[in-house]
Amino acid sequence: MSIWNCCFLTFILISVVTSSDSDPINQQKLDQVSNLPGQNFNVDFAHYAGYVTVNEESGRALFYWLTEATEEPDSKPLVLWLNGGPGCSSIAFGMAEEVGPFHVNKDGKSVYLNPYSWNTVANLLFLDSPVGVGYSYSNTSLDILSNGDKRTAEDSLQFLLNWLERFPQYKGRDFYLTGESYAGHYVPQLSQAIVRYNKANTGSPINLKGYMVGNALTDDYSDHVGVFQFMWAAGMISDQTYKKANELCDKESFIHPSRECEQIIDITYLEMGNIDPYSIFTPPCTANGVTNRLLRRWHKVGHIGQSYDPCTEQHSIAYFNLPEVQNALHAHLSTTSRTWETCSGVVEMYWKDSPISVLDVYQELISSGLRIWMFSGDTDAVIPVTSTRYSIDALNLTTISPWRAWYEDGQVGGWTQKYEGLTYVTVRGAGHEVPLHKPKQALTLLKSFLSGTSMVPFEQVIESRTSASQQVNSF
Repeated sequence: MSIWNCCFLTFILISVVTSSDSDPINQQKLDQVSNLPGQNFNVDFAHYAGYVTVNEESGRALFYWLTEATEEPDSKPLVLWLNGGPGCSSIAFGMAEEVGPFHVNKDGKSVYLNPYSWNTVANLLFLDSPVGVGYSYSNTSLDILSNGDKRTAEDSLQFLLNWLERFPQYKGRDFYLTGESYAGHYVPQLSQAIVRYNKANTGSPINLKGYMVGNALTDDYSDHVGVFQFMWAAGMISDQTYKKANELCDKESFIHPSRECEQIIDITYLEMGNIDPYSIFTPPCTANGVTNRLLRRWHKVGHIGQSYDPCTEQHSIAYFNLPEVQNALHAHLSTTSRTWETCSGVVEMYWKDSPISVLDVYQELISSGLRIWMFSGDTDAVIPVTSTRYSIDALNLTTISPWRAWYEDGQVGGWTQKYEGLTYVTVRGAGHEVPLHKPKQALTLLKSFLSGTSMVPFEQVIESRTSASQQVNSF
């Protein structure tokens, strides 16, 4: 999601009265969502939404939305999805247009069922983090102006511990973290916080098994080099700009780059023209005369769902600002003048700490034995496949299985390579939001990740076809 976001909107603090009921079953009932506005279909799973306080003193509370598995939820793992930004809502993107079961229609007033939702194979939990993002809030105004990587990980860990008290049936359940973009920081940092917490607290309720991140901000040097190389190789920028960008952004932060680096990035976007950098081969949103070229870099995204619609973000803005939607989700904005946003410019602008690399976190977590996967949509120019490959290369891992194609429905779905401690998968034809552009392939990816099995090779495709042919000939 957004790496830079220019929209500075007034953030109006709210005070929420939360239930003091100490019975977790009663609290779950209070959080259960019966039906969504504009939902003209039934679902065969329970879902819950509400707030979990992570800091009583300042009044910080994070908003969550849990959609249980469609079949046998008691036997399925728990998967947490995080979007990045920093400052973007997991409800806006993860739920409403990527991996969640409820996607928003063009009218901005109704939803449809996503047949490739990740809750078909797992209990799926979305979290708006940190405070100031989506429906999450704080009663202390300075909290919104002092977010950063460190406190986000701390608050997210506290959220999980407190949430598990409300949902004790998930204590000890196999647990996985997933996310994309700036969640390339959030996910490994939260994984690190959990691993360290578990070492210090025997009998911890968080049974973390692994994590998976897509098109993830990982290492600022590798990410910058990879971005400019991808743009240049795709013919989007000039030789001169490519050379200058590498010179001026060599050691720069993705979140707070120098003025010189920002200026050359502006030039790359002028040369790129009016395309969607999140998905370079699909048309940008031109709703209300707005085009991607006129927006500040790396914010707007396209959408492929039942049919292609590059303006899905606009539909989510309309839907999640409806008072009846907020009431149904137990979100407390309908009685205030605060506007729900897909991404908070305030959170991004005042972001405090963002390390230039999380490769050291990867090294620590690889040695801890976690299952770690990275994936890339290969038509993304924001955190492209080249950036992630440079980051993985910097880890100096031993190759277990060499680079090869994997298959979906008999066609190449992408490519994969397995290293000692890490698996990398690309998804062919997908942009920055892989589950948005290639939902079926993304679900296949999740299934392989959760089972710890390799993506389907060509040999299995041939074997499957041969077996099917033999069955037909036997009749």
